[in-house]
Amino acid sequence: MKLSLTLFAVFLGMQFTLAQTLKTIAYKDGTQKLNGLVTSNAGKKLPGVLILPAWKGIDDEAKNSAIELEKQGYIAFIADIYGEGNIPTDNASASKIAGTYKQDYKAYQKRIALALEELKKQGANPEKIAVIGYCFGGTGALETARAQFPVAGVVSIHGGLAKGNDRLNVPIKTKVLVENPADDESVKPEDMTNLIAELKAGKTDFQIITYANSKHTFTSPESPDYNEVMAKRAWNHTLTFLKEILK
Repeated sequence: MKLSLTLFAVFLGMQFTLAQTLKTIAYKDGTQKLNGLVTSNAGKKLPGVLILPAWKGIDDEAKNSAIELEKQGYIAFIADIYGEGNIPTDNASASKIAGTYKQDYKAYQKRIALALEELKKQGANPEKIAVIGYCFGGTGALETARAQFPVAGVVSIHGGLAKGNDRLNVPIKTKVLVENPADDESVKPEDMTNLIAELKAGKTDFQIITYANSKHTFTSPESPDYNEVMAKRAWNHTLTFLKEILK
C-alpha cells in the first residue's frame, strides 16, 4: 500500500510538472481550431524544435520530449495536427484519421507548416529550427523534408517511411535522421529501399540508425514494445543530431 501511494505521488508530480511547464497555444487552419503546446522558455530567441506527435495526438511522450528539449536550450512546440474535436480515443479511430492525412499528404504538410509558423511566433530563431516526430509524426518529419520546408533537419522516430508510388522524388536539402526499429512490422523492406533511393537521388545528407531487438513503438515507456536501452540510445542520437544542426 505504501509503495502504491509513493508511485501515485510520483505520477502526480510528473503531471504537475507537465502542466506547469507547457502552455497551450491556440491557432487555426481556416475555421479549424488547433491547440499546440509550447515550453516555458518561449520568447527567448532560441533554436526551436517542432514535435509531431504519434497517431493518437499529443501524448505524454511528446510532452516529456518537449520538457527535455527545453532543458537542452531549445524552444519546443508540439503540433496539433488533427484539431480540436478530432482527437482519436482508440487505435481504430487513430488509424483512420492518421491514414487520412497519410493519403492527403498536402493537408498534413499544411498543418506542419502552420505549426512551424507558430514555433517562430513563440520566439524560435527561424534560421535554427528542426522537426522531430514519433510514429505518425515520424512520417510527418519526412513529409516536412519532402515539402522542402526551410528547416535545418528532421528526425523520424519509428515513423512510416513510404510515400505513394505516384509521387515523384524531389531534392531533399534538409538533413535527415531516421531512427528505425529493426523489428518494426509496419515498415516493409521495400519502404526502406525506396527511402534510401529517394534520399540518394536528392543528394541528401542523411543517416539511418537501426535499433536491434526493437518493435514499432520502442521509445514509448507506455508501450509493450518499449526497449529502455534502445530508447535511451535513440534519444541521445536525437540530441547529438540537434546539437550539430542547431547550436
